[in-house]
This record gives sequence, structure tokens and C-alpha cells, in this order.
Amino acid sequence: MLHEVVQVLAPQAGETYVDGTFGAGGYSRAILEAAPCRVVAIDRDPQAIAIGRRLQELYDGRLTLIEGRFGDMQALLAEAGIAAVDGVVLDIGVSSMQIDDGARGFSFLRDGPLDMRMEGQGPSAADAVNRLAEAELSAIIHRYGEEPKARAIARAIVKARTEAPITTTLGLVRAIERATGRPRPDRIHPATRTFQALRIHVNGELDELAAALVAAERLLKGGGRLVVVSFHSLEDRLVKHFLIERSGRLPAASRHAPTLAEGPTPSFEPIHKGHVAASEAEAKANPRARSAKLRAARRTLAPPFPFVGTALPQTSVMRP
Repeated sequence: MLHEVVQVLAPQAGETYVDGTFGAGGYSRAILEAAPCRVVAIDRDPQAIAIGRRLQELYDGRLTLIEGRFGDMQALLAEAGIAAVDGVVLDIGVSSMQIDDGARGFSFLRDGPLDMRMEGQGPSAADAVNRLAEAELSAIIHRYGEEPKARAIARAIVKARTEAPITTTLGLVRAIERATGRPRPDRIHPATRTFQALRIHVNGELDELAAALVAAERLLKGGGRLVVVSFHSLEDRLVKHFLIERSGRLPAASRHAPTLAEGPTPSFEPIHKGHVAASEAEAKANPRARSAKLRAARRTLAPPFPFVGTALPQTSVMRP
């Protein structure tokens, strides 16, 4: 949804934008081409940063690359001497570059080490499937994958690992298929939701997204734009609830409930009603875009909310 993102950001000369999920650099490049502005790009994947160095050379100092988590963007930008920005864009989830590299272990369609770590540090997906108790595995798969067969899959994983450690992506797929059966061409692959769940767990992705939304609220100038593209319901729900809360559009209280005190002045105003989906042409050209949802809001002049609020619950089952 490159065109839609740039259209909402509307880059202007001299302004500063944060690309919180640099990846292969598509958003950063498009923003820099749209106006003589500055982009600060963040990525937790050292491989993405290394590849981005070549792009950095093309833009004469207008592109700054920072290795780190977008949830820490306020501190990362402070270290770079930046206290406020005009726009923040986040493209949530795993990048095509990561999925296409079988050695990273993100894809159930390519055999490789069962890794899934964006930074290459900390416990891997293999550590999770071989060490966690069955109940913990089931909770992760159910919560982060919204998998109805979570218990059966967790049971099958535990049984498989008693026979031999699960160390590869196809090894995990075989364990999952014990509970789900072989893939059918008319349905999503039975490993899809489990792989999603493990990736989110290993990388603490929902906690990072929650932290990034709060950081963006604190960094954006009045009139600055926040644009978030998500591909899964868990991510989109978190963004949706954050923007509902921050724009003062909380659900109406029951007439039987006590009257609630007026909350803080809204810190965001929505740019679109609901979300924007990918065009039919883009969805056809890029199947991944079919599930994409873009939500955007404009920062008001009100101070940031003094509390996190109900939009940002504790999301982790067990942080790595």
C-alpha cells in the first residue's frame, strides 16, 4: 500500500518522518522521492540495516538508519538529537525479505532452521517448541495465532519432540500436521496460524507495537500523521482500539452504568473512517496485500495521554 501511505503522509520539504519498519526500504525511498525531506528509518533486523546502507548513500544525508526496535523510537530518536517529527509510518509484521530467506526460519514453505528471530538474539522458535510446557504452547498458539486447534497442535508438538528435537521449519510442519492433517488446496496451510503465533511470541511483536503507538503519540508534532499498515487481526485490533481511545471515541456507556468522568482531550483525530484496504489491482499483483489494513490519524495539539489505558493490554503470554 505504498501509494496510500505516501498520500496520507503527504511529505513536505524540510519535514522529518520516521519509517519504523525499514525492511527493504520501500517506504523510505518513496517518502524521500516525494519531497526534499528527511527520513529516520528504524529496523531491529541487522541484515535490513546493512542492506539499507547502499540506499543511504543515494540521498545525500537525508536518510538516517538506526538499528533498534520501533517500540524504543522515542529514545532512539532522542539519541540522534530529534525530539519531534512530522510523520510516523509502521508496516507491521514480517517483511517479504525475511520470509523469502529460508535460513531465517519464518516460512513453513521453505525448509531451514526453526529460528524466527528478527534480531538473531535471544530464544528462538526452536527453543519455544522444545522447552515450553504444553499448556504454554497451547496458550501462545491460541492467543497469537487464533488457532482453533491450538490444544491439539501443542499436544502433537510435545509428542514429536519426545521422539527428536524439532529444529527445522519442516520438522515443525510435520508435527502440526499430526493434529491438523495434510494441507488442502482450498484452505490456508494448517501451519499458518502456528507459525504466526510463534513469530509474534519470539519477537514480542504486540508489546512492541503497543510501545510504538505510545512513542509516536509523544513524538508527533501537532498536525503530524501516524500511518499503520497491519496484516493480521490482532495487530489491527490493537491499532484500532488505540486510535479509538486517543480520538475520544470510546464506546457509549450503558444507561444503567454510572456516569464516567470526562477523559483527556483527544490526542489524535482520524483521517479515514475505519480502515483503507488495498486496491483490487494491488491485491491481485501482491497476494500479501489482500489482508492489509491501513489506519491513519492526525496528531492534535493536545498533550499525550497520561496513561496507557485499556487499548494497550499486557499482550505477552511469556516474553522471551
